[in-house]
Amino acid sequence: MSVKIRAKMRVAEVVSSEYSDTVKLHPVFGGSNNAEDNSYAKATPGGKLELTIDNPALKNAVKPGQVFYVDLTPVE
Repeated sequence: MSVKIRAKMRVAEVVSSEYSDTVKLHPVFGGSNNAEDNSYAKATPGGKLELTIDNPALKNAVKPGQVFYVDLTPVE
């Protein structure tokens, strides 16, 4: 059985250097009028994800406040 997990995460911070961006994301919070956000917050109430993006074509592509789906699918 292949388990797939989807989190909805908001960009909390982007730290830029000359060649890369470090992106810090946190799960969306509940309590809003957005039913989808509330359901994701219930399933993933806490956590963090930090990625370094060093692809020149993606430099400055991610901005604080943006929201992304993060999918975890096992490699089989």
